[in-house]
Amino acid sequence: MPVSVTMPRLGESVTEGTVTRWLKQEGERVEVDEPLLEVSTDKVDTEIPSPAAGVLTRIVVGEDETADVGSELAVIAGEGEDAGSAAPAPAQQQAEPEPEPAAPTTPSTEKPVEEEAPAPQTASAPTGGGEGTAVKMPALGESVTEGTVTRWLKQVGDSIEVDEPLLEVSTDKVDTEIPSPVAGTLLEIKVQEDETADVGADLAIIGAEGAAPAAAPAPQQAPAPKQEQEPEPEPAPAPKIDSAPAPAFEPSGGSYADPAPEAETAKDPVAAERAAEPPAPSQPRVETASPNGAGDAGYVTPLVRKLAAEKGVDLSTLTGTGVGGRIRKQDVTDAAEKAAAAKAAPAPQQQEAAPAAAKPAAAPKPAPSPLRGRTEKLTRTRATIARRMVESLQISAQLTTVVEVDVTKIAQLRQKAKADFLAQHGVKLSFLPFFALAAVEALRQHPVVNSSIDQEAGTVTYHDAEHLGMAVDTPKGLIVPVIKDAGDLNLAGLAKRIADVADRTRNNKIGPDEISGGTFTLTNTGSRGALFDTPIINQPQVGILGTGAVVKRAVVINDPELGEIIVPRSMVYLALSYDHRIVDGADAARFLVTLKERLEGGHFEGDLGLG
Repeated sequence: MPVSVTMPRLGESVTEGTVTRWLKQEGERVEVDEPLLEVSTDKVDTEIPSPAAGVLTRIVVGEDETADVGSELAVIAGEGEDAGSAAPAPAQQQAEPEPEPAAPTTPSTEKPVEEEAPAPQTASAPTGGGEGTAVKMPALGESVTEGTVTRWLKQVGDSIEVDEPLLEVSTDKVDTEIPSPVAGTLLEIKVQEDETADVGADLAIIGAEGAAPAAAPAPQQAPAPKQEQEPEPEPAPAPKIDSAPAPAFEPSGGSYADPAPEAETAKDPVAAERAAEPPAPSQPRVETASPNGAGDAGYVTPLVRKLAAEKGVDLSTLTGTGVGGRIRKQDVTDAAEKAAAAKAAPAPQQQEAAPAAAKPAAAPKPAPSPLRGRTEKLTRTRATIARRMVESLQISAQLTTVVEVDVTKIAQLRQKAKADFLAQHGVKLSFLPFFALAAVEALRQHPVVNSSIDQEAGTVTYHDAEHLGMAVDTPKGLIVPVIKDAGDLNLAGLAKRIADVADRTRNNKIGPDEISGGTFTLTNTGSRGALFDTPIINQPQVGILGTGAVVKRAVVINDPELGEIIVPRSMVYLALSYDHRIVDGADAARFLVTLKERLEGGHFEGDLGLG
């Protein structure tokens, strides 16, 4: 029996890998554990061994192409089979126009036999009755049991390539695109937009190219009365759709990029002209060699595609610097910065050319947000945040205590060490790692703030580890990844972990299991200039610490020689919201005083290598 070779999980947070080189070719024999191909991820380059002995009958993912973890890379015929016996299976899945003579018996079970006769490709449909390959709801996290279809990127009758984005799915933990497992035509959509399906449920059916005209009208005729059987031959015009250039538009990737140009045309007239040009769809026909609809850009991840749409960058004009020429996020960012610099360059020249005596122009009014006056449905992430915030306020008795902390010594240490710290550890030294380190140290001394309460059972659990949640602002809303065992990390370790989880969360690379299991949360509202706030507890935790903006202001201090004097100091407010069911005001005050003394003491020289 043929054995499927799948993309392994090469790291805790790795979700995809790129095939850099195949060590075996189709038709060659391979032994168990013999190196089969080389794979590259953001974290590691490695060889993938063969899971079974046999003949490599089909390569699903070519070199320089990217595949999700768990997706099929190749097919190996079993020990007792040869390449010839396994060849028809991949041919059917790829819908190649080389049907076996006996294969036409497959569509004979359907009623419109005469209509299927002119399309020999239907002979290669994967399963009898034209059902094709089922696209199932994947398990998007350890505890995720269902997902909601937020948007279909293809419609019934559209052609689709292997790994081309087919639909968008949202869960309580992650929003993601689901790629097509096979190439062919979308025959049926079983779960509509905004509907929820269990993990493993069928979302859609994909069949061979020629099966689309007959299969697409079938669901529409199904609800009609049985007496109206005569209209059934009406799908006859559908083969015209199959022969029309409609499928040729799909390789351009336009179907899943349409929303982005609509958003950009309001801001960029050039983008609007490009979106409206009629010849644009005809050009990508030459690019049909690209199996995923990205045109000259090759395979582009959904994140890069979305970033390019937001910044108005044409992917076909970029040269990727990633593995095999892949376009990375940095390539798009660099291109956007260059475009912005080019637009800004003529502005000073025009100003210089203006008469020196001209009166200064009035400040331009900021453009209004495109959201003004709109009513739209909440995203799954936004709805989840709303529900959990209300639940948190209903479950626990929340109270906030604020202290003012002088962090002048820390500011001076940062000024001395930030250049060497960046060179040594690769991340900037902000105030946040100091706050995080002081917080986890204070949690060890005050475990009541690092606990969770079960009111129904009448128990409280004092956690033996500090799993620090970090609130991250993302375009989709507030997400809280967790730094496990933060109490075991030093200042440099916390700085690197904070930068890592924040970056991966904003770029939709964080795993579902990395946003659960926290025991205490830190939210840095000061990063947006707020002095302090009263954050809401992240259940089932009993405490969350909000750090305000560090600002310089005049403060009265008691100098040993001069007495009370007014001097500029770097000050910050720390706000602790806590569950009053288990944490009393005195407990909160003691925790904050411990935190204050640690930060104002400023004894972090050893952590910074300053001796």
